[in-house]
Amino acid sequence: MPTAPSAPAEHDDVVPPLELIVVRPGESISRDHLRITALVLDSATSRSDLDDAALAEADLVIAPADSPSAQCREVVGVDDIDESIELLARSVAEHPCAVWSLARLLPITESLDVREGLLVESATFSTLLAGSEFRAWLDARGAPRAAGDTARLGLQRSQDELIVTLDRPDRRNAYDARMRDALLEALEVAQLDPSLRVTLRGAGPSFCAGGDLDEFGSAQDLAAAHHLRVTCSPGARIHSLRDRVTAYIHGHAVGSGIEIAAFAGTVRATRDARFGLPEIAMGLIPGAGGTVSLSRRIGRHRMLWWALSGRTLDATTAHRWGLVDELLD
Repeated sequence: MPTAPSAPAEHDDVVPPLELIVVRPGESISRDHLRITALVLDSATSRSDLDDAALAEADLVIAPADSPSAQCREVVGVDDIDESIELLARSVAEHPCAVWSLARLLPITESLDVREGLLVESATFSTLLAGSEFRAWLDARGAPRAAGDTARLGLQRSQDELIVTLDRPDRRNAYDARMRDALLEALEVAQLDPSLRVTLRGAGPSFCAGGDLDEFGSAQDLAAAHHLRVTCSPGARIHSLRDRVTAYIHGHAVGSGIEIAAFAGTVRATRDARFGLPEIAMGLIPGAGGTVSLSRRIGRHRMLWWALSGRTLDATTAHRWGLVDELLD
């Protein structure tokens, strides 16, 4: 008598180990799905010495800050090479799924138009929302706080200028669903009136502290959240208006705050401005359009280093990299 096939044994999904590989100029580089490749340059290397094929294959490129190659768009200049490699290796070891996802996504989004790039970014983000790395962050966060009922935006029209102010200063203008919806409505006014210029600002001590951490993980239907993220994207709307949009950054612009602002045609920042991408440490990737807007401004190599290192960029570095177009005194 035939017997029914036995059920497969239950087991946890095992993520293949991800490695950070350090290579030097002249050494062979091939993009391996289980490796993050860091091309490390010495102080004597100039742009003319760099192999374009190696730059294309490398996930990130670092060099001494005082070297001539540090001025190249693909290269991050650092004060301590060993310390930078240690930071990157720690990120790879602690959040391999998020790191792998971002490293493999960036070369894709740089070859797509904005709408297509936002689509694949959102799909990747939704996948990571279901992952163990993000669940671990949620467990450590604890119970979320109530969102509050205050308005999220201030709007002021002066002749041909529409001033849009992120207005949640008690939470450092943390970006949540209500702010997203209000921002979309405000930008629709500019879409309907092509004579309007849009100025984007933040109330209080910071431009935007990024996504409201208390709202993370609240979506029950990740497929629906993906659809909403793509079809209701303030970043995409700013991109469509970019030649008429100027963002003014002060204090901190973190995560979604700088991701959305970077779609503006002009970004101006005070010299005390600071910029951060905390998503990898949460088991996520930038999900408000950053893999599109930021990589177009600073390049995928620098963006990956920034996200993996967890470092804060000062205004001078942001201006030198092209994240900011003008510094304000």
